[in-house]
Amino acid sequence: MRDFLTVAKFTINDVVRRKSFIISNIIMFAIIVILFNVPNIMKAFNVNSDENTKLLIVDNENIFNGNLEAIKQMNIPYDIEITNDNLGFDNIKEKINNEEIDEAIILSSKENNISMDYIVDNLMYVENVPEDIVSAISNIYTNMQILKLGLSEEEIKSISPNFEFNMKQTEEQEVQGNNFVMMILSLVLFYAIYFYAYQVSTSITTEKTSKIIETLVTSTTPKVIVLGKTIGMCIVGLFQIIAMVIVALISKNLFLEEGMLDGIINLENLTPYLAIIAIVYFILGYAVYALLYALTGSTVSKPEDVQSANGPVAIVAVLGFYLAYFTMMNPTSELNKIAALLPISSPFCMPFRVMMGIASTSEVIISVAILLVSILVVAKISIKIYSQAILNYGSKISFKDAFKLYKNKNV
Repeated sequence: MRDFLTVAKFTINDVVRRKSFIISNIIMFAIIVILFNVPNIMKAFNVNSDENTKLLIVDNENIFNGNLEAIKQMNIPYDIEITNDNLGFDNIKEKINNEEIDEAIILSSKENNISMDYIVDNLMYVENVPEDIVSAISNIYTNMQILKLGLSEEEIKSISPNFEFNMKQTEEQEVQGNNFVMMILSLVLFYAIYFYAYQVSTSITTEKTSKIIETLVTSTTPKVIVLGKTIGMCIVGLFQIIAMVIVALISKNLFLEEGMLDGIINLENLTPYLAIIAIVYFILGYAVYALLYALTGSTVSKPEDVQSANGPVAIVAVLGFYLAYFTMMNPTSELNKIAALLPISSPFCMPFRVMMGIASTSEVIISVAILLVSILVVAKISIKIYSQAILNYGSKISFKDAFKLYKNKNV
């Protein structure tokens, strides 16, 4: 146990003292702070961002008999001005250039139709006439015509009934959660597991190059080295993720107005149970990939060969991530259930099935059990090949040679 802790401590110290680690953390924390300051940055560059758009509605033919004033009482995010003055395009252009108004609508009657000329400074930034304004003007005109016809209240209700919309699903399992939150957390988990597992391979290869590994091998066993490095890097990764979360929460409270993210991110499903599940799957998923990378790292003796040696493991990791990510589009499908059980994809998939409330306790237990068995199998293979390949300073060991090393009964 003491040797495990010694190797883990050595790995932690080696990683956290690197300039690349310090600089990358500073950059990540700075990016988090900047992202939470985006609304403030936008406000700084746009002084009038809090002001509503100034809209002038011109009814020079008095089609609406003064009833357009009712539009000001509606919940429409515009500063609306109504006029019956005979203003044409040139008059409106002058007002926009003088910044008296931002936009204008000129109403005119053509036979039985109402024409709307929507005038803005530049059509590049506008797709259509604002639907809420069109709807409001249309409703006012409709009500005017109804009053002219002298219809009773019952007749009016029969013309424009109140529609009630209810959403129902045929799938028995009710899916909860927020897609945006799931996407962000999925990316964070994948980044954390992949990045820190990859560092195990890099660390092993670097130590082979600097001959440090010879000292380690003579003072302890290959098993202790592999597991100690895996544990040490896991601790670094876990604390770094926790630090990122803390910086994000502090930034949210300091720089964002209360309730600003309510329409984008729903945090109701982020429970302590989910946090525990996410940590468990981070540790187990990391262990699977870290042990695979320990194996590939021991088969090369030059840092420039690490990337090519890690290629197959990287492909497996990406496939596992995309299998989990894309099946989330249909979380109640059989393929998503399979993705939550496969050891290459369950670390990215199962936490979000838990978040959505569709993962049963038995599914979580089975998934964890499969991951644990996978870790034991991969650890056994990795340690055996590592113990024979770690002192190899020649060319890169092929998969065929690695298989022979594993079959060697002398170790």
